[in-house]
Amino acid sequence: MFKVESIIFLAALNMLIAVGAGAFGAHGLKSVLSADMLAIWQTAVQYQMVHALGLLGLSLLQAQWNERLLRYAAWTMLSGIFIFSGSLYALALSGLRILGAITPVGGVAFLLSWAMLAWCAYRRQH
Repeated sequence: MFKVESIIFLAALNMLIAVGAGAFGAHGLKSVLSADMLAIWQTAVQYQMVHALGLLGLSLLQAQWNERLLRYAAWTMLSGIFIFSGSLYALALSGLRILGAITPVGGVAFLLSWAMLAWCAYRRQH
């Protein structure tokens, strides 16, 4: 699975991509995309950024707790970023509305990853 250093690397890489995508959307795509598509692009950026920070948090907790479930949560969160934000980036650039049907799969991955973190914390309390 992932080592802590790998999760940190992937979190930082996703933040790098999200910041770049945000700047690209604000400056490079502003005159190219419609307001609706630009809003979709910004949603992709926002969710990628938030979940990249989530990955970073998971790596810090993994370093302390050494829980296998946290590694699964990181993998699931990374998958969510790829599916959720990736499908929205592709939708915004292509205009193919069918890509929006993939996005909820990424949202479910986000929910599962946060649920795994909650379960780990709950188990550690009891």
